[in-house]
Order: sequence, then structure tokens, then C-alpha cells
Amino acid sequence: MSSVIDLYERLSTAEDEKARARIVAEAFEALEARYPHLSETATRTDLSETELRLIKEIEQVRTETEKVRAELSETELRLTKEIEQVRAETEKVRSDLKLEIEQVRAEVEKVRAELSETELRLIKEIEQLRGDVRVEIARSHAAWLKWSFLFWLTQFSAILLLLWRLWPQG
Repeated sequence: MSSVIDLYERLSTAEDEKARARIVAEAFEALEARYPHLSETATRTDLSETELRLIKEIEQVRTETEKVRAELSETELRLTKEIEQVRAETEKVRSDLKLEIEQVRAEVEKVRAELSETELRLIKEIEQLRGDVRVEIARSHAAWLKWSFLFWLTQFSAILLLLWRLWPQG
């Protein structure tokens, strides 16, 4: 069956209905042999249904995408807020630390001033003690000399007395 006209001539010259049915069946068989995937070919209805399904799925995906975008935006806002809170807390801690550092510096300066005063007072007291020690050393030296002189004088007197007693008087 090379053409539709041949098919028509065979159908019109067929003897009975059974022969005609056979010719039609052979035509379908030849058509199926020539186009083996003809049964799988999509029709307009199939295409319309597929198109509607795809549109519905696209809308669902768009809806889900919008939800995800909203969640993402919400998360971004939340994270931005948390970052700002952390920055504020950091600034507060920084200012507290600066204040504490200044207080410590002031205390250190106060201690340094007290140390300087104490050092000056100690130097003054040490100098005074040195003077007092020198005076005491001088006094003890004078006392030693006085007692030494009295000791020598007593010894000299004792020796003279012994000599006067022991020496024959004549």
C-alpha cells in the first residue's frame, strides 16, 4: 500500500465486508510498521493536560520559592538584628573595659604618688636616723674617752700608791 488512492481502489473493489475489513486491518498494520511510535504520539488533549499540570507545578514551585524567600528575608532580618545586638553588647563591653582601664590607671597613679610620698618620707627618716646614729656614736665616743681617762687615772694612782708603799723610805 503505497498510497491512499490504492487503499481506496482496493476497498471499492473488495467483494464483501470481510475482505474490506481485512484491507483496513492491513492498512493499519502498514501504518504501525511505518510509524512504530504512533501509539505513543501525544495528542492535543495530552499536551493540554501536561501543560496544565506543568503550570500547576510551576505555580507550586513559585509559591514555595516565595515562602523560602520570605523565610530567607525573615532569617536575614533576625540575623541582622542579632548582629546589631552583638555589636551593641561589644560596644558596651568595650566602654566598660575602657572605664575600668581608666580607673585602674588612676589607681596606679595614686599608688605611684603614695609610693613617692612614702619614699620621700623614708629617705627623710633614714637621713634623720643617720644623724641620730652619728650623734649617738659621738656621745658614746665621748663617754668612752671619759671612762678611759678615769680608768687610766685610777691605774696611775694605784701604781703610785703601790710604789709609795713598796718603796723604802729612807
